[in-house]
Amino acid sequence: MSLYLHVLPAGPIETNAYLLTDTARGEAVLIDAPGEVWRDVKPILEREACVLKELWLTHGHWDHMQGVAEVVAATGAQVSAHADDKILLETPLPGTIRLAPVKVARWVKQGDRVTALGLEWEIRHVPGHCPGSVLFWCAAQGLAFSGDAIFRRSVGRTDFPNCGFPQLEKSIRTQIYTLPAETILYPGHGGPTTVAEERAENPHVRG
Repeated sequence: MSLYLHVLPAGPIETNAYLLTDTARGEAVLIDAPGEVWRDVKPILEREACVLKELWLTHGHWDHMQGVAEVVAATGAQVSAHADDKILLETPLPGTIRLAPVKVARWVKQGDRVTALGLEWEIRHVPGHCPGSVLFWCAAQGLAFSGDAIFRRSVGRTDFPNCGFPQLEKSIRTQIYTLPAETILYPGHGGPTTVAEERAENPHVRG
């Protein structure tokens, strides 16, 4: 087995970044880039002799993109995100948290299929927490990176502009709960869960 998953909570509110490395190919993909995550990513890439090829953003909220500029500057990784978060990514609002604009190389959308690490990944659009929220699903590995759409026994906040619970509930029912039951969900905060567990136990959206 040459594929490894590294879970890297980082940034002010412990946002999960996920680094997938394939030591046989010498390649890696990073899902989300919270602040200062590069200090955790760099030694893993060096130890496993992998080059970071891609950086996938599950959505455009600050805690998932704060470290993008540093990662891209160091690696040249291609950034993918959904166009509904274009404004959030390209023109972040000024504030107490320092954010650099993100240059997106590939805008993904519902139903797109991309190949990375020798695997096919399907993109599912899951708005409700953020307009451009997406889930990255690999059927062959039985896993999905769900951002802040759903957590273990919880769901993402819906009190942001252009979002709402009815929209999020629809996303969860049509795009997450329709995945195979055994699919492992890796969320933007907290530990992993499965589609089957959330269908049965999530108090906010029962399957």
